[in-house]
Amino acid sequence: MRLNPFYSSPTLIPDCRLFSGYKPCVPHKLCAGCQDRLAMGTRVLLVNLDALGTVLATTAQLPAIKRAYPDCHLTWLTRPNAMPLLQHNPHIDHLVEWNDENRMVLLQQRFELALNADKSRPAAAFMNAVQAAGKRGFGLNENGAIVPLNAGAEYSFRLGVDDHFKFRVNRRTGNDILAEAWELEYRRDEYVLDLTAEEQAATERWRRELGLPEAALVIGFNTGCSTLFPLKKLELETQAAAIRQLAAELPEAKIILLGGREDTERNQRLAALCEGLALPTPTTLGLRQGIVLTNLADIVVSGDSLGMHLAIGLQKHVVAWFGLSCAAEIDLYDRGVKIIRELACAPCWKKACDLPHGPICVTEFKPEWIVAAVHQARRQLANRAAVDRHVNETAALAVPRG
Repeated sequence: MRLNPFYSSPTLIPDCRLFSGYKPCVPHKLCAGCQDRLAMGTRVLLVNLDALGTVLATTAQLPAIKRAYPDCHLTWLTRPNAMPLLQHNPHIDHLVEWNDENRMVLLQQRFELALNADKSRPAAAFMNAVQAAGKRGFGLNENGAIVPLNAGAEYSFRLGVDDHFKFRVNRRTGNDILAEAWELEYRRDEYVLDLTAEEQAATERWRRELGLPEAALVIGFNTGCSTLFPLKKLELETQAAAIRQLAAELPEAKIILLGGREDTERNQRLAALCEGLALPTPTTLGLRQGIVLTNLADIVVSGDSLGMHLAIGLQKHVVAWFGLSCAAEIDLYDRGVKIIRELACAPCWKKACDLPHGPICVTEFKPEWIVAAVHQARRQLANRAAVDRHVNETAALAVPRG
């Protein structure tokens, strides 16, 4: 791309991922004659500004993008609070924070493909302005309305404008739908959430500090959710009753409380209600340490929240309960149990209940449902462990002995 039609620099400006135009990629190294040049390949921009759990779920599209464009250079644009979820992701070449300066820089670049996951006006408006040969997902029309940019995005678009279709008809997962919107091959790829070696070591330190090494089973209760949808939280007494019953029925297990900064007081109150049967974990250490603490659990009990998505990303067995949100859109990858309220008013995606009977999806929730689901997840976990042992033993027998 010629920035000035009247000038062409005589200095070598290579097509290389390591070239910034500011300084050498390595001190004193020259581009001329370099044997380490890394061509940019197919330049792909991914825009995802949605809720944290949804951002993490979107990482399941990365393997498909890399299969479709093996040489691609992938830039992911997201909000500052989501950045820790995407750190250390081997599929992301350039992780960019959503701010004025970075948007200005991105709008001066050209991409072969731009992908927008969000049905939001800021993301859609930015998508309109991006220079890309192909665009998939959602943009903004002249009336300021969100519209699909390609045929593949029509199904997802319809889910947003047709409540009956979204709440009663659809049985496809969100990742299946997003893959179609981006015209990618869907293979039910897992989330991509990698811990560093230091974070793996931190998991073991916390395991020792909390007295978990001797536990035959660790059950994590992710107790809260973001303030955006408060009705994704169960009542404290419901959670406490479930914990007391599980502690009585599974004395060999340890139960820990998980959550973020907004759950600090709630977890303290819940721990007091449980009279020492559940161990609270730190809630104010930041998102990456929250991932580390979630990694302690074998089974995670959660509403449809970031905590649930973290557990899915860490490939834990999950007991997830659903009231206002759509259970069909969540994939537990055959590791866990969904507790689904069959109510005429659910799902609804309302921030507050406006019905005379109030939020019965929460107030009439039975702790016994959690207990039964944990037992079911525990059996799944035991069966999977038995299968893994058999596979490992078979592989060992197949190795020729010298």
